[in-house]
Amino acid sequence: MQPETESDTYDIIIAGGPLSLSLTLPPTLTYYARRRHPGSVLAARSPPQTPRDNPRPRGRPIDTRHRTHTQPARYLTHLRPGSTTVRFNVARKSDAVRGREVVVPCGRCVSRCTRARRRATTMTGSACMEMRLGADALLPLMRKCETYQVQPGLAYAWFLDVARAYDPAREVAEDPNDLAACDVYARWPKWISAESGARSDVAHCYLYPRVHAPGSNLHLLADCAVIRVLFSETRATGVEYLPGAGAPLRTVQARRLVVLSAGAFGSPAILERSGIGADAHLCAAGIPRRVSLPGVGENFHDHLIMIVPFRAAEDVETLDGIARGNEHEVARWTAQWEKDGSGLMAHNGLDAGVKIRPNAAERATMGPAFARRWEEYYAAAPDKPVLILVPPALYIGPDPNPPEKCFSMLYYSMHPAATGRVHVTSADDPAAPPDFDPAYLTRDEDLAVMTWAYKRSREFARRMPCYRGELVADHPAFSAESGARCVAHARPVPVDVPDIVYSADDERVLEEYTRERVGTAWHALGTCAMRPREKGGVVDERLNVYGIQGLKIADLSIAPSNVASNTYSTAVLIGEKAAVMVAEEMGISGI
Repeated sequence: MQPETESDTYDIIIAGGPLSLSLTLPPTLTYYARRRHPGSVLAARSPPQTPRDNPRPRGRPIDTRHRTHTQPARYLTHLRPGSTTVRFNVARKSDAVRGREVVVPCGRCVSRCTRARRRATTMTGSACMEMRLGADALLPLMRKCETYQVQPGLAYAWFLDVARAYDPAREVAEDPNDLAACDVYARWPKWISAESGARSDVAHCYLYPRVHAPGSNLHLLADCAVIRVLFSETRATGVEYLPGAGAPLRTVQARRLVVLSAGAFGSPAILERSGIGADAHLCAAGIPRRVSLPGVGENFHDHLIMIVPFRAAEDVETLDGIARGNEHEVARWTAQWEKDGSGLMAHNGLDAGVKIRPNAAERATMGPAFARRWEEYYAAAPDKPVLILVPPALYIGPDPNPPEKCFSMLYYSMHPAATGRVHVTSADDPAAPPDFDPAYLTRDEDLAVMTWAYKRSREFARRMPCYRGELVADHPAFSAESGARCVAHARPVPVDVPDIVYSADDERVLEEYTRERVGTAWHALGTCAMRPREKGGVVDERLNVYGIQGLKIADLSIAPSNVASNTYSTAVLIGEKAAVMVAEEMGISGI
C-alpha cells in the first residue's frame, strides 16, 4: 500500500506517546508543531503537576466519562476479555507452564497503565549502573516527578502488625522507597492523589495540560498504529502510520528527531518493520534488512506473579464489590469519590508490602538451583530484592463466583533468571500476533523463588485478623492426609505457631500448581536494551539506535535487566531523563 501524498513536517516525532509505560500499543503519535523555538521540547514533556499541586489539567476537569481510567479501584476492568484498552499478547505454548499459552496484556490507550501503580522504588543503584545512568543524576528527576502523601489504608496495619511479630528480624518503616532498601515492611504509597482520589497518571499530569493549552504546538494523534520509521539513507526522517482501521497509510516527517516510545512490545516491532533487527527474524517476516541489530526483540524481562486468595471476615472492607461490578457498591463509592475523593473508589487495594532478600536460613530451604543464582547474581548486590509480597484487599482469580469478601497474597519475583523474546510476524500488519516466548519458569531457580514465596505468603495470611480460611480450589491440591492441606474455613492462628511443614509430595504438588498458575505482572521490558552493540545492545547511553542517526528510544524497552519495582515509576523516570537528553542536544536549558 502506498502512503497518501499528504505529509506534514515537524521538528520531532514521538511514536508511541510522549512517555510509553511499556503498555502503549497500538502506538499513538505525538509530534511538534512547525514552529521551532525553545518551548517546543517543553511542550512535549511539560513539568508534571504533582497531586499536591494540581492533579488535573487547569481549567479542564478529568473526563469522568472514562471513570475506569481515573478511579483507582476499577483497574481490573481493563483486563476483562473484550477490553479495548489493552492488547492481549499470546505467547507460544510452553511445557514449563504446562502447555499453556500465557497471555501478557499491554495498554493501548494514551500514556496509561492498566493499574493504579504503587509508587515503589524506581530502580536499584545496580540497575542505574547497568543502564549507565548515574544514581546521583537521576535522584533530582525522581524527586521532580512525585509528591509524597500518606493516605489511610485498608488492611495494611494488620499486615504490618503480623510482620513485627512474625518476622522481627526485618524492619517496619514509614517509607522504604530509596535505591537500596530491602527487607523493610511498610505502607505502600501509590500514584493516587490524596485530594482528588484520582489516579495521578502521565496523561493528565504531563500530556493533556500541554495539548489543551492555548497556542500549544504539541499535537496528539491517538488510535494510530505506527508501521515503520522512514529513512534517508541512514537517517530517520519520519514515520508511516495507519490513522484507523481501513484508512490509507499516512506519513509524517521529522526535521530533527524521531523517538520511539511504544514499550517492550511496540518499539522492537516498529524497528523490525523498519528493517532493523536480526537477519533471521527480518527474513522470516519478509522484511528487507536496513541495519543488523540482533538484540532487537530479545532480552524480554517480566516479573513472575502469583496471586493467592483467602476468605476474609465479613466486616472487613474490600474492593470485591467494585471489582465485580456490583451496581450498589459502584454507585455508593463513586458518589463518595466524586464528593471528596475519598472512600474505596480511591484505592487499588494494595496498601502495604515488603521487598525480601531471603536470609541464610531461608535460602537453605530453597534448593541448589537458587543457591547458585544467589551467589552469581544477588550476593554482591545488596540492593537487589528477590521478591515482593503484598496483601491485595480483594479476590483476583479465575472463580466467577468467589465468596463475598476476600483478600489475597500477591507475590512476584523481581529478577527472574530466564529471559524471553518477541518478534514481528508481518512486514506491514501491526495487529498480527507476535512470535512471543516469555520463557516463564524455564529456569529451576525461578521456580524455587515462587514456591518459597507461596509458603511465606500463606504464613502471613493465616496470621492476619481478617483471615477466615483458604479458597481451596485456588490453592495447591495437597492430599487430605498432608499436614499442608488447605482449609476452607478457619480462624487466624497465633503468631508464634510453627510454620507449615511440606513433605516431598507436597513440594511436587506446589511446583505443579506454580507451573499451572504463574503469570505476568504486566511489567515487560528490556527488548531494546541499552548495552554495547557487540553484547546485544540496541541503543547507546544517549538512547540512540545503533547504526541510525536521528532515532532514539525512550521507554522501558531500553532497560538491560529487570528493575526492583513496579515499572510505572521507572518509565516516568526514563521519560524525564530522555527529555533532558533531547533538550541538551538541541541547546535548550532549564528542563
